[in-house]
Amino acid sequence: MADKIFVGRRKTSVARVYLRNGSGKVTVNGREFEDYFPIKEHRDNILLPLVITQTLGKYDVFVNVNGGGISGQSDAIRLGIARALVDINPDFRPLLKEEGLLRRDPRMVERKKYGQKKARKRFQFSKR
Repeated sequence: MADKIFVGRRKTSVARVYLRNGSGKVTVNGREFEDYFPIKEHRDNILLPLVITQTLGKYDVFVNVNGGGISGQSDAIRLGIARALVDINPDFRPLLKEEGLLRRDPRMVERKKYGQKKARKRFQFSKR
């Protein structure tokens, strides 16, 4: 399998994912998977596409991720892995699509507007 880069995004996080045949080792930014994501929910979230397609332990995953926070990064990696699996085997597409793993979550932080305290919150109105 030729090395292809698959991109996953969430909020302001961007993950570049590489999949290779291997033993199931996951490396994020050159660090161990468990060190980079200490919270179990994030680790489970990332491995979800591999669990659903029953390919856990068949591929080594190499990830470069930057931007955003830990939650956005884990979702970006999940999308990148799901896209890579569909490229490897198109039969995985219905399984991943059913779980909603191929959809990019478009929600982003709304920008602050001038003349306001935050994006939607206004300054307190004063009649006099």
